[in-house]
Amino acid sequence: MSDESTTTTTAGTGDEPALRRSIGRKVLLLFVVGDILGAGIYALTGKVAAEVGGMVWLPFVCAFVLATLTATAYAELVARYPKAAGAALYAHRAFRRPFLTFLVAFAVMMSGVTSASAAARAFGGDYLAEFVTVPTLVAAWFFLLVITGVNLLGISESVRVNVVLTIVEATGLLVILAIGAWALVQGDGDPSRAFVLETDGTPWVAVLGATALAFYALLGFEDSVNLAEECRAPRRDFPRALFGGLAVAGVVYVGVAFTSAMLVETDVLAESTGPLLEVVKVAGLAFPPGLFAVIALLAVSNTALINMLMASRLVYGMSREGIVPGVLGRVGHRQTPYVAIAFTVVVALTLVSTGDLAGLADTTVLLLLLVFATVNVSVLVLRRHPDDAEDDSGDDAGSADGTDDRRRSTFRAPTWAPVAGAVVSLVLASPLTGRDPAVYLRAGVLLAIGVVLYVVNRAVVARSGAEAGDASRV
Repeated sequence: MSDESTTTTTAGTGDEPALRRSIGRKVLLLFVVGDILGAGIYALTGKVAAEVGGMVWLPFVCAFVLATLTATAYAELVARYPKAAGAALYAHRAFRRPFLTFLVAFAVMMSGVTSASAAARAFGGDYLAEFVTVPTLVAAWFFLLVITGVNLLGISESVRVNVVLTIVEATGLLVILAIGAWALVQGDGDPSRAFVLETDGTPWVAVLGATALAFYALLGFEDSVNLAEECRAPRRDFPRALFGGLAVAGVVYVGVAFTSAMLVETDVLAESTGPLLEVVKVAGLAFPPGLFAVIALLAVSNTALINMLMASRLVYGMSREGIVPGVLGRVGHRQTPYVAIAFTVVVALTLVSTGDLAGLADTTVLLLLLVFATVNVSVLVLRRHPDDAEDDSGDDAGSADGTDDRRRSTFRAPTWAPVAGAVVSLVLASPLTGRDPAVYLRAGVLLAIGVVLYVVNRAVVARSGAEAGDASRV
């Protein structure tokens, strides 16, 4: 666990407190794993099964490949720009178009709060129903307010909660894997069902649509780059954490999906908002369903916590770049961006009232696929400017043998990886997946709100500049 006496990043504006560098390599890896594991696999496995039948593991494999391709671009870019702004900063450096930068930042922020809203919806589903019946909206609102309280405590406290919840949610998935292994040994279930592709239309379209939905379960790897300013050695540690976390999640997801298809009928999975609970109930290896429901609820909580944490840090980072109003970059006495946190939770509380679990999850995926396409292109553009990189005083200055640790550990993606990542992202974002038109409408409305905010912000800045000019002439 990281030490509290770690260094602090420069604030950039006078003596105002800044973000604390308190995240080490092991905690960062757990953070990435915890960010990926969570609501997606616990809540959406059945929705994926509804698209492809028993071969529910296939879309997860496809989604893992896409995530890995895009992760190569993030790993290279975070080494050049270890700042909290993430994808928006990369787009800004590559294209130097303030409007595009703002849209990317807004899309990523909205994807985070939309994902948290989806998790809040999942919290009020079948897992919670094991204990109490509560209106979904009431449970979701209360849930988001509790998550906000943890976020306000501070980054160290939030990451510690994340570590605990990561262990809990990983334990739940290991239980499912153990159930699957026991079923295979005992000859229970129907393994052949996991190799049956059942679709209502064209198979490849169904697989594309299911992959887009399954991709929600692998989201999170991109969030970790927004912790760059709070990480001790981002250039050295992020590539290992990104690829290590994706590998762990990919193996676990395929095993869980295979087990679910083997033990539970497809129609049962498709109708449940707690599909893994159905696996526990029919398992030959006894495990208390109530205990598993608690684990699932904590896993969903972890997804929401990390998404709200990252969304607020993104808003904070962009305020430092002058893309959004500076008030959003204010840091409180606990060294947390309290104004950004308040802003993101208001958006989340509104969104959770506007859509169901699948719709909010698919909206999250659509927004991030557009962002991923931009990031993959950005890394190719920025290679034409090799000197356009930022120093980072928080990174390790060097190693014991006198070598430059920052240069020695810099990652470079193979050129084909970001090219393929951009193409696949655009394909999965297109109507070829059979996505519900309502998802495009919701994403379009969110981006339109961003355009309005951008125009308003520019008008305020222009007016302030004009007033300052008039005052200087008096």
